[in-house]
Amino acid sequence: MSDRLTRIYNSFDPSRPLPAGDPQYIDCREVRGDEDIVSDLGKRIRNSDQMTYQLYTGHRGSGKSTELRRLQKSLEEHGFFVVYFEADEEDIDPQNVEYIDILLACTRRFLKEMHTLGDAGPIRRWLQDRWQELKDLAQMELSVEKISLDQALSVFTKLTASIRAEPSQRSKIREKVNPHTTTLLAALNEFIADARQHLPNGKTKLAMIVDNLDRIPIDFRDNGRSNHEEIFLDRSEQLRGLDCHMVYTVPIALVYSRWANDVQTIYGKTLVLPMVMVQHLTGGPHSVGLGKLREAIQVRVQPHAADLDLETEVFDSAETLERLCLACGGHIRELMQMMQEAVNRIDELPITAKAVQRAIAELRQVYQRAVEESEWERLAQVALSHKIPNDNEHRGLLQRRCILEYRCLDEEGEILTWYDAHPLIYKLPRFAEELAKLKA
Repeated sequence: MSDRLTRIYNSFDPSRPLPAGDPQYIDCREVRGDEDIVSDLGKRIRNSDQMTYQLYTGHRGSGKSTELRRLQKSLEEHGFFVVYFEADEEDIDPQNVEYIDILLACTRRFLKEMHTLGDAGPIRRWLQDRWQELKDLAQMELSVEKISLDQALSVFTKLTASIRAEPSQRSKIREKVNPHTTTLLAALNEFIADARQHLPNGKTKLAMIVDNLDRIPIDFRDNGRSNHEEIFLDRSEQLRGLDCHMVYTVPIALVYSRWANDVQTIYGKTLVLPMVMVQHLTGGPHSVGLGKLREAIQVRVQPHAADLDLETEVFDSAETLERLCLACGGHIRELMQMMQEAVNRIDELPITAKAVQRAIAELRQVYQRAVEESEWERLAQVALSHKIPNDNEHRGLLQRRCILEYRCLDEEGEILTWYDAHPLIYKLPRFAEELAKLKA
């Protein structure tokens, strides 16, 4: 692979959210239902006299982290001190999460980002009162009378690291800390209140953004409820108990549960980041949406191939480029993944139709394995009706991106939400078989 191809390959890193203001960012608002995190969710935070507690969701890989970084920058420009963190990076295991894990993660992050701003005395006293219970779990030797701020941060770092990476310790930590969540929340709020009085650079307000909680997979209990409901509904009072503006990402399946009205009542409107529209509801390519995806590819390729035409020299034809964009279904991360796979299959430009087809086929096999036998008919029904019933089966398909959500404005300016099976599923034989049955 040439140096140019290597640079192009790495410019499509699917795991790297874009920082705010990055020239690679493409504004897709007009093909995502005309909603924008800065003007919608951000204004609610800025305009409210009370603390707000808001949820943000969408399919994994749709670009939420990039949008949240835009929100962070906008709030900072409006006088906010913002603590942003990706919860699964150091603090939680998405495969096994309870509310207490999130509270401990928030505590650690507040201490880490604001340790020079607030009086951590309340946090230290909370640790001192419970040190006999926690010292073995923290695996640290401390003088209980003289716990410093750095030591308190180290204790919470050890606790969250153990919750994330040590299953044997996870249940023990939860058992010890859970009875004391109310007092920990109160201590943290005392710290926050003091820190707010000493925010730097003229900042006057405080907000926290907790990203990647949407990666918590759905797990249904025997009573029909899910772990999502246990965390975000049963413990909503605590999630709304921190004395600052809070934004939590949540799994998209939660928004489409039978508890949707409760979610709305507790948190207000949940902002959803849908897919980029690549096809019209009535069928046929959506030229504006496809144009946005072409732009996303162009801005990544251009620094390394400014002398080449995208449609005839970077790709072997405009048709090859369009086929790639259509296949991702408007899912940004999958577009990046397939671009890398296609580049990896050539030794020199242009990217050929064969290379793109192999990239599409590789990802299609992932979806082949993701669908259970009983789900093919459901997917075919969604493909025909563009609607989803409010049940656990379809929530699971949404969570796995086998069903994608799209939004647009109708002629009267109303938001129209519709659904479709992922484009990669359409050419799978079992899906085609079920679709043919329904059409017969």
